[in-house]
Amino acid sequence: MEKVCSTIMTRKGLPVSNTNFRRCNVSKKVDIDWGKLRFDYMKTDLRYVSIWDNGKWDDGKLVEDNKLTISEASTALHYGQQCFEGLKAYRTKDGSINLFRPDENAKRMAKSCERVLMPEVPVDKFIDACIQVVKANEHYVPPYGSGATLYLRPFVIGIGDNIGVKPAPQFMFCIFCVPVGPYFAGGMAPVNFTTSDFDRAAPYGTGAAKVGGNYAGSMMPHELAVKQGFADCIYLDPATHTKIEEVGAANFFGITKDDVFVTPKSPSILPSITKYSLLHVAEHYLKLKVEERDVLIDNLDEFKEAGACGTAAVITPIGGIQYKGKLHVFHSETEVGPVTKDLYNTLYDIQFGDVEAPEGWIVKVK
Repeated sequence: MEKVCSTIMTRKGLPVSNTNFRRCNVSKKVDIDWGKLRFDYMKTDLRYVSIWDNGKWDDGKLVEDNKLTISEASTALHYGQQCFEGLKAYRTKDGSINLFRPDENAKRMAKSCERVLMPEVPVDKFIDACIQVVKANEHYVPPYGSGATLYLRPFVIGIGDNIGVKPAPQFMFCIFCVPVGPYFAGGMAPVNFTTSDFDRAAPYGTGAAKVGGNYAGSMMPHELAVKQGFADCIYLDPATHTKIEEVGAANFFGITKDDVFVTPKSPSILPSITKYSLLHVAEHYLKLKVEERDVLIDNLDEFKEAGACGTAAVITPIGGIQYKGKLHVFHSETEVGPVTKDLYNTLYDIQFGDVEAPEGWIVKVK
């Protein structure tokens, strides 16, 4: 019935807006085993689309079709003029829905757009679009306690007829959503990584922007690491190959033997919202000292625990890192360290509304 309502509005030429959608006043159920969800794509009901043309963004609308129709000459296809984001919606104990720091995702996407000469999406428009998508697909928000969440994927791409290496004449801003479980099948369990001889990004390249090209280049190193029996690879700094930068598609952190939370600092690292949230949690909730600085690969002995962090994985404990043929084990290859566990539990509880969040971190969807 819900689908019928939106289909009728589409046929009449009306945008399937958040208001129009709610007027259908129909509660939909979906048959999903929430506990068996992995980080996989699933088509949900509605997604948001907005077009930039003649110097401005249109109002945007919700649409049913998950296929995009764009020019064969679009810059997104040939020159990689695109960027994306990732954030989640969380069902709380009282049934309401939280968005976690969507303003930070909006700001980061604006910086990515600036880096590849695309128009920025205003923060208010970004957050409103996220809310529209979550409300329109509310039945896909996993229940509280399931361990699953609703993942949102906003992106901007260059479209329109253009064959030269120059900015596109038009741009498309979209958001779709997918209910997801853990990024790694093992969930909150230590996994091992190996260092890579490949670079994730150039010293003054696009490493700090969330653009697809960074991820395309990481696929082969990831594949090689997996074939060697590792979860993913550790990227060292491109200039000297002496410092840890990123862990696959996530940021690195370590806990020193005197309980200092340390994370790498570099202009070619993606500024992870999860990482900066953990820096705050470590300092203000767990009362740890925090440092954002160089992390030398030859100094792994300074850490008693280590992990990878990001929106998709949240925290993945690192059991060990292989470097120059030797595996350096941190706390354990089988058990999560106590500080890492406290960091995960505190951030998890903030996101799901069980622990009071810092001001401005939570945006209520309903």
